[in-house]
Amino acid sequence: MEGLLAALDLTDTGARTNEDIFTGPSQWMPLGRVFGGQVLAQSLVAAMRTVPDDRHVHSMHGYFLRPGDVNHPITFSVERVHDGRSFSTRRTQCYQNGLPILSMIASFQDEDEGLEHHIEMPTDLPDPESLPTAADSLAQVDHSVARYWASERPFDMRHVPSPIYLSVNGEHTAKQAVWMKSLGRLPDDPDLHRAALAYASDYSIMEPVLRRHGTPWSTRGLKVASLDHAMWWHRFGRVDEWLLYVQDSPSAQGGRGLSTGSIFSRAGVLLATVAQEGMVRVPSNEE
Repeated sequence: MEGLLAALDLTDTGARTNEDIFTGPSQWMPLGRVFGGQVLAQSLVAAMRTVPDDRHVHSMHGYFLRPGDVNHPITFSVERVHDGRSFSTRRTQCYQNGLPILSMIASFQDEDEGLEHHIEMPTDLPDPESLPTAADSLAQVDHSVARYWASERPFDMRHVPSPIYLSVNGEHTAKQAVWMKSLGRLPDDPDLHRAALAYASDYSIMEPVLRRHGTPWSTRGLKVASLDHAMWWHRFGRVDEWLLYVQDSPSAQGGRGLSTGSIFSRAGVLLATVAQEGMVRVPSNEE
């Protein structure tokens, strides 16, 4: 949790052109590439720093341009694109070594009243307490990636029907659900919870593509990389309480897969919707 909070505590450099400039650290990852959810959350925090406190993010669209290097910090430049009567728009560019690694645009809105409805949360899924943790599933695996998944992520992730770290058990379907929450209590800042939700939303969103084709993460030669990420925040929820992330993949083709997800509070309230397309390349002998 300390690493997550440190990553989201960006430094205002004081530099100004026509943009606001911030810097942030890169969290260690076993393969040396920056976790995409980290950069998404940091780019969102940078944009949040430039809008009034009473305007909150309701949508974000980002493109991953290059892999980030965990050995270098990241610079965030925020363009104040527009401030209207109810909405504000911000564009964040994320750089390492002078090159962009993520381009994101986000929209913020005042609190407002309007029409209200949302889809229902599935009610036939097991409670998170009855499911194995990642540490339970990977206890016998001595590998840096397995150790990271098991005990070094700031979120507890519990899969329904089962994780696909080492194998895909049961039906090869393009659907799954993940119970998730942060491993420790977070400060009460609502914007921090919104950014942390963006962070966690990137962990498992491509897994329905892999599950559909019986391809576990441990497949030798498997290459998966996020291409873009879209997210809509509908209602506020704390990420240090159990959330249900219901996911499915409507299509995979051409070395790409698309997944969508709905994030519910444990009480069944729809908090956010996510969509991501990613590169998915499976060795021909594993297809």
